[in-house]
Amino acid sequence: MTMLVVVTENVPPRLRGRLAVWLLQVRAGVYVGNTSKRVREMIWEQCEFFVEEGNIVMAWATNTESGFDFQTLGENRRIPIDYEGLRLVSFLPEIDDESAQ
Repeated sequence: MTMLVVVTENVPPRLRGRLAVWLLQVRAGVYVGNTSKRVREMIWEQCEFFVEEGNIVMAWATNTESGFDFQTLGENRRIPIDYEGLRLVSFLPEIDDESAQ
């Protein structure tokens, strides 16, 4: 069993309900729990199926140099990158609506 954190934004209520079955919702869109790898993978499959226009990040404790790993789903300015074996987060530049026209 490992610690699991799932943070959601703009996901449909049916996904929030499914996450609440396996994890504790400690804040709006923030779910935590202790799960096995098998349950974590099943939760991720549910996220992929029900995400629609939202976005999700899932982080869990693991035996890496940083002590955790994570994956993301959906559009977000924060994108995961691999830098010399470390998982880091890079920010995409903001899109200025006026300059895009």
